[in-house]
Amino acid sequence: MSFTKTTEQSSNYNHLEKMTVNELLTNINNEDLTIAASVKKIIPSIEELVNIVVSKLKKNGRLFYIGAGTSGRLGILDASECPPTFGVSHELVQGLIAGGDKAIRKAVENAEDSTTQGWIDLTEKDISTNDVVIGIAASGTTPYVVSTLKKCNQKSIITGCITMNENSPLANAAKFPIVCVVGPEFVTGSSRMKAGTAQKMILNMISTSVMIKLGKVKGNKMVDMQLSNDKLVNRGTKMIMEELKVNEVTANNLLLKHGSVRNAIKFYNEQK
Repeated sequence: MSFTKTTEQSSNYNHLEKMTVNELLTNINNEDLTIAASVKKIIPSIEELVNIVVSKLKKNGRLFYIGAGTSGRLGILDASECPPTFGVSHELVQGLIAGGDKAIRKAVENAEDSTTQGWIDLTEKDISTNDVVIGIAASGTTPYVVSTLKKCNQKSIITGCITMNENSPLANAAKFPIVCVVGPEFVTGSSRMKAGTAQKMILNMISTSVMIKLGKVKGNKMVDMQLSNDKLVNRGTKMIMEELKVNEVTANNLLLKHGSVRNAIKFYNEQK
């Protein structure tokens, strides 16, 4: 099968340095407007992977994202949001990046070129066939990611991916590939732009859908969110007021006593 790196194709725009700020912003926005439509086309692929992840997590499995550079950082971002948003363990969804934690802030030279380190990183997490590993790489060629998914396949570990190039090595390696073609970037090759935005959208869809199917949302509320700051305590208080039709003081006391919106509502209803 032919493989064309659409993420590296020349921008549809030229002479960017001659554009006014308004023209730059307008043209970037015009390109961004195409992303949601591209993601919509591949919802069936996302759905298939989400169903697999849900089934594994219901059996005490875990979800791992693995990537390099921007892709790795986006995976870490999505994973790190799951505990405070849905009240789950930090172990349930984890993000790994080529070069380790220091690569979150600064690029680590040649880290993404390793064909062995990704598997080493996973074995340090006691990876097993209970888990799911999703490789993230806009290009679909990152050795750190591709080699890791191939190793996972050899070990009968479920693999998925998020990439922007059809027929890429990563798309071919993943058992459940998500391929979202967003076309050339506004700045040629700058895949932190449209590709990165599409990856973020897809990651939002995966983690949110998985957590909802795991019962971490009631109605449309984050009833298991961690009460880690005043904003979240206030949000939780309002949820309880709305659900139980009680005043603010009562709602706040219930929340602080029981630690979560879910527990507060459950306790209140059991006492009635």
